[in-house]
Amino acid sequence: MTITCGVDWASDHHDVALVDQEGTLLARARIADDLDGLHQLLELLTTHGDAVNAPVPIAIETSRGLLVACLRATGRPIYAINPMAAARYRDRHTVTRKKSDHLDAMVLANILRTDRAAHRPLPDDSELARAVAVLARAQQDAVWDRTQAGNKLRSHLREYFPGFLAAFQHKREGISGSVARAVLAAAPTPEQAAKLTRPQLRTLLKKSGRERGIETEAERLRAALRVPQMRQPNQVEQAMGCQTVALLRQLNAACTSVEDLTEATAESFDTHPDAEIITSFPGLGSVTGARVLAEIGDDRSRFTDAKGLKAFAGAAPITRASGRSLAVMARRVKNQRLASVGYVWAFASLTASPGARAHYDRRRADGDRHTAAQRNLFNRMLGCLHYCLTKRSPYDEQAAFPTLPAPQLTIAA
Repeated sequence: MTITCGVDWASDHHDVALVDQEGTLLARARIADDLDGLHQLLELLTTHGDAVNAPVPIAIETSRGLLVACLRATGRPIYAINPMAAARYRDRHTVTRKKSDHLDAMVLANILRTDRAAHRPLPDDSELARAVAVLARAQQDAVWDRTQAGNKLRSHLREYFPGFLAAFQHKREGISGSVARAVLAAAPTPEQAAKLTRPQLRTLLKKSGRERGIETEAERLRAALRVPQMRQPNQVEQAMGCQTVALLRQLNAACTSVEDLTEATAESFDTHPDAEIITSFPGLGSVTGARVLAEIGDDRSRFTDAKGLKAFAGAAPITRASGRSLAVMARRVKNQRLASVGYVWAFASLTASPGARAHYDRRRADGDRHTAAQRNLFNRMLGCLHYCLTKRSPYDEQAAFPTLPAPQLTIAA
């Protein structure tokens, strides 16, 4: 007899329901989110036929948390059901749109009973791959936090200190750079910045890590910070300077987090067996490669072919056909993190791979816009990545982008 389990999770407790192959409720329970609750769930599964060679599949609306991690460690198949999909299934069991935790647990159990083949269990990634995923996602979140903190500070400076923004507008890192943050911490108002001397600026440049062109840069900053500009009233300017110091602390913390997490991510990723293959691709380094590995994992059975990987990343288009209507559009439902790194990967490969550049130019010549051409190149690269990881072989430029034979001209007799 086939038994399926549904778990409706919450922050402090979880509702559990077990149903048989006919949909009959066999058992229900509410367990706490602790070790005793886990033991209670395992005993409940064992009582209803759970065995090592035939574990009971479990459906839950999340792929994270201690409960999921402990259940995965036992070797049971865990199905992370999208909450939106579970809501659609709920309408099959009640037309009154009632809702309860027990009902949700039963719905999840019945999803596996009726449509198990339409859902995928959580991949069996290695412990190292899951550790890389934690670090890579945290590093990506830290980069986003740094960007947000920098935007807040930039918007604030525009209201009372535009001269500072003009002084660093040509720098690649802008006001998020170490030099800009050091100067702003020393002089958060236009009045204080205009009083900075050459020795003080040289000290700030050395303190921020600059080693070359210190005299030239100090002279440039001194002149840029003394350019006349519109000013707020004195007391208002001082108050806005205090706010700048507070915003600068947030930006400094975000920058430190990015640096620490980038180093930890690279160290962890470089020890993974797939790192050498992934970084052999043009446009992928340790950090971007770690982001790719974090989302695709190292369970090779997760994607049986390249089509599944391309759809997961959002690189493959989606077709909507109804009657005489036919539309081919970009895929919106996708792994946003993998899609985000995909555009960075495709853009970086344009200068690192002649074949990638030729492919991009060909798509542009055929009428694709920049984003569409990049997405098509990302789609091509994902197919190559799937092949290389499956065959355990590094990237080969000639195999990825074979040279097209020159057209043969025939002369009529």
